[in-house]
Formats: sequence, structure tokens, C-alpha cells
Amino acid sequence: MTVEPEGQAFWCEHAWLGQGPVPRVRVAVRDARIAAVETGVDPAPGDERLPGLVLPGFANAHSHAFHRALRGRTHDRGGTFWTWRDRMYAVAARLDPDSYLALARAAYAEMSLAGVTVVGEFHYLHHGPGGAPYADPNEMGRALVEAAADAGVRMTLLDTCYLAGGLTAAGHTPLDEVQTRFSDGDAAHWAARVDRLEDSDTLRIGAAIHSVRAVPAAQLPQVASATAGRTLHVHVSEQPQENEACEAFYGRTPAALLADHGVLGPSTTAVHATHLTLPDIALLGGSGTTVCACPSTEADLADGVGPFRALRDAGSPLSVGSDQHVMSDLLAEARLVEAHERLTSGKRGRFTPAALVDALTAQGHTCLGWSDAGRIAPGQRADLVAVRLDSPRTAGAAPEQVVLVATAADIDTVLVDGVPVVRGGVHRLGDVGELLRAAIEPFWSMR
Repeated sequence: MTVEPEGQAFWCEHAWLGQGPVPRVRVAVRDARIAAVETGVDPAPGDERLPGLVLPGFANAHSHAFHRALRGRTHDRGGTFWTWRDRMYAVAARLDPDSYLALARAAYAEMSLAGVTVVGEFHYLHHGPGGAPYADPNEMGRALVEAAADAGVRMTLLDTCYLAGGLTAAGHTPLDEVQTRFSDGDAAHWAARVDRLEDSDTLRIGAAIHSVRAVPAAQLPQVASATAGRTLHVHVSEQPQENEACEAFYGRTPAALLADHGVLGPSTTAVHATHLTLPDIALLGGSGTTVCACPSTEADLADGVGPFRALRDAGSPLSVGSDQHVMSDLLAEARLVEAHERLTSGKRGRFTPAALVDALTAQGHTCLGWSDAGRIAPGQRADLVAVRLDSPRTAGAAPEQVVLVATAADIDTVLVDGVPVVRGGVHRLGDVGELLRAAIEPFWSMR
């Protein structure tokens, strides 16, 4: 990433400090960090003015970058999650490091336009066709890291353990032809490969268990042990079929199985958590496990609506993600969490705007291992997102309620570590739509 000037300052019409917006705020930045925050002040000479409401940078806590190639390509056959997965596997089979880099770079740039300053990439496409490792066994992961750097987005690479083809009442099934690209054979070999990756100032190496379908219970303790000190994510109870198979074979729910093997806890994030029992909710909340809601994906795949208010009440922090990139709009994802709660509960205000901002920012960053980001406060990384208050969507809205009406189209400026990545709604890479078109069309022209 480009290094910012030694010292600079940004004057905000409104800035989100703590639990709400404050007018006339000056944010001083030095060495990529917020050095000082002054309130109730006029801009000083040389200050850069940021319009509208300035929020901390957004954390996309759950992304599969290559799924972006599926947007607008899977609605002609109906079906379920499982039939959608066939299309997804067809794209996965065609990816190589170069096409992965191009697609991910464009996908991350689109996220940046929407205010994302850090992405949690749930990465399981590790090897070449047939499962043969590349000369560098982390070549596909390094393509993602390079893509994020090019797009100006920090990353937590959630390197994913994936060992089995699925789970039925009779047990785990073998990997299919495409899934062999995902697997390292066992948890020990997976951990050895991940150990070759290193953190940097813009990269955190995290880990993931794909699901209880893809990682047999006997392997879970080794994954949990190998990830000590790292953030750990896992798909949990995304589909009723997953729950039914787990209960039939293991005699317990996925959440209970993970708890039994030491997977749950404050460093763990349960993604989706859609089909939970009341004891599951208590297990996740009582362990302090974060949950990641991806409501646009959960709706697109007809997965269902997760009990996110009940999980929060039980003790689980909330984060949000774009998952398969039905849309790259974290503001809309946060709004859908509240909308779905209203539809299922018959009540409004299940999540306050402040709670949704926390999920977008501080809690999302924490679950990705960036405790030094997600707040506009001294010592925090200088990630600032300016949302216009004069667009057709936001004009007339109270600043404290903008998260419930704004969209990605209202993002004017995005700073990452004090460096401008988006200005006037334009990304530094130029025409992101053209980048996406060029990266995606080859996958479908090969059909």
C-alpha cells in the first residue's frame, strides 16, 4: 500500500464517535494511526474535508471472492443451496492463480467502493486440478493477498481446513473431483502448509474449519490446537440437511459437536448460524463465540433467517459479511439483519443503528484479528469512510439513522491507514465494473 504523508488531518461534517455521530470533528493522522480527535471545531488550513457522515472502516467478515463470478448467473434453474453449489464448483474447477488474482482484485475493489477496509477471506481453493499442490503450496492464497493489496484493502486470510466430501447418516463421504483442490489430506498437513504463511502490517493469517461436513470430528482438536492465538471461523448450521446428518451420525448438533472438541470461544466466529436449537444459542453465546450474518446470501440461497438477536442476547457479538457477493454492500447487509428480525419477530428496532455500526466496524474487525481498527479514536488505524448525506437515498435523514437508508452508492471517500483508496466514489484502480467484466466473462465463455 502507498505510504501516507507524515502527518495530515481530516475535517468531518459529522463523525461517528463511540455510539453516535458528532458534528464538526477534526481527525489528525500520523504514521497510519489516528493521533488526535477534536470535536466542535472548524477546519484548519490544509485540512482535507470529508463530506457527510464519516464512519470507521467496514469489516467484511466473510467473503468467498471467487463467488463474485456467480452474480446474476444462477437464477435460471431455481433449486436449493445444493444445486447452486454445483454452479459454484464449476467456477472453482476453472480457477488458476492468474485468474484468481484478477477476479479477487476486482471483487475487493468493488468492496472498497462500498467502504470495506478489511476483508476476511474464507479461503479453501488451495491446490491445482486433481489436488496436486502448486510449486508454492500457498500460491492461490498468495494471489488473494496480492489482490487485496492491489485493491487497497487489508486482509485476514482465513485459510480453511477441508478434508471430506460431505456428511450423511452413515458418515463422511469421499472428496469429489473438484473438492480434491480444497484438501490437504489431514489436519496435520493443513497446519503445516498454513505455518508457511506470515502476518504483515496489512495481513493477518487466520484459520477456518469449513464445516462439520468437511472436517471429521476426529480432526477438529488438531485444527483447534494448531490455530491457538489465531482467529478461527467456521460455517455452522447453514442448512437443515447439515444438522440432520450431524445429529444422525454424531448424535448432536454441529454447534454441540464443535463445543465438545474445543472449537467455540471468543476467538471463534460462527458463520451463518441459521438453523440453531435453543441449546445451540446458549452454547454460542455462553462461549463468547462471534456470529457472522450474511443475510443477502442467506436469502439468495433460500437458507433461512438466523436468530441473531437471540444470539446477541445470549452473549455472541455480531459481525456481517457479503459471503457469495450477491451484492457488495455492507450497509445493506447490516440493514437486512434488522429487516429480517422485523419480519420474523413482528417488532421494529431489534438492532439499533449503533448496534449495526458496531457490527460493521469494531466487532467485525475484532473477529478478524484487528483489535486496532474499527473505531475513530486515538491509536486506532486511520480507516475512514465518508457517507454522503445529500444523495437521493440519504437526503433528509438524521445522521444517526443513515446506516438504515444509505447504500454503497453513497460512499464518497475511503481511507485505509490514512491513504485515500476511494475519492468521489471512484476507486484508485479506475473502472471497477470493467475490471469485473474482464475477470468474469472468461468463466462463462468457456461453457
